[in-house]
Amino acid sequence: MHDREMLAQLIANARRAVVFTGAGISTESGIPDFRSPGGVWSRMKPIYFEEFLNDEDRRREAWQRAFSGVAGWTGGSPNAGHRAVARLVDAGKVSAVITQNVDNLHQDSGIPADKVIELHGNASYATCLSCGLRHELDVLKQQFLDTDEIPTCRACGELVKVATVSFGQPMPADVMRRAEAETLASDLFLVLGSSLVVYPAAGFPLKAKRNGAKLVIVNREPTEQDRFADLVLNEEIGPLLSAVIPGDRP
Repeated sequence: MHDREMLAQLIANARRAVVFTGAGISTESGIPDFRSPGGVWSRMKPIYFEEFLNDEDRRREAWQRAFSGVAGWTGGSPNAGHRAVARLVDAGKVSAVITQNVDNLHQDSGIPADKVIELHGNASYATCLSCGLRHELDVLKQQFLDTDEIPTCRACGELVKVATVSFGQPMPADVMRRAEAETLASDLFLVLGSSLVVYPAAGFPLKAKRNGAKLVIVNREPTEQDRFADLVLNEEIGPLLSAVIPGDRP
């Protein structure tokens, strides 16, 4: 049986699959990854969470980056890979999509937000670090341009930050608990476009495997976890999933 046929069979046999996505699914939409040559962190130094909290200049720089879109994390459109995952969710095959990405493309592809578990947050909006109130970036940007004042919460006046998990910022405990629960409940764990080197996120595929799930890794380059997988495909995600999961969303 060819690899694509095997993938199709594993998906057909699954009753509760989980999809785990990394930067590789979104680079096909023109979203840059983080760590490769030419990636985001090779072009600009990360602003650590403590710097954001304690250094007004770094906080201002963080907002200037967010409003200019220089990192390139937002503004893309879902590609064939995102749409294929959405079809699996629509069909009831996939109980959750766990993603390391912050680009909102899974939701933009039509997947309900409550089915997407964002390990590293979301770059398309901001939240108050005190009360958690959501703030839209377009509104904050206009206020920033009008007043040159760093955004604060309209409800409580405390610091507001783009809703991504920065370096040095604790991973959200509730999100991690939900991701672990979905991982342990899965019978198929499908990794799409992750190098599986960033922990604790990269620990989920092995947890699924150890708990009895089939593990499939689709990534352009080999990963350190390939030896544990039931199937490894080093292919472009969009063309592969388009061939294996027929149909398309409008």
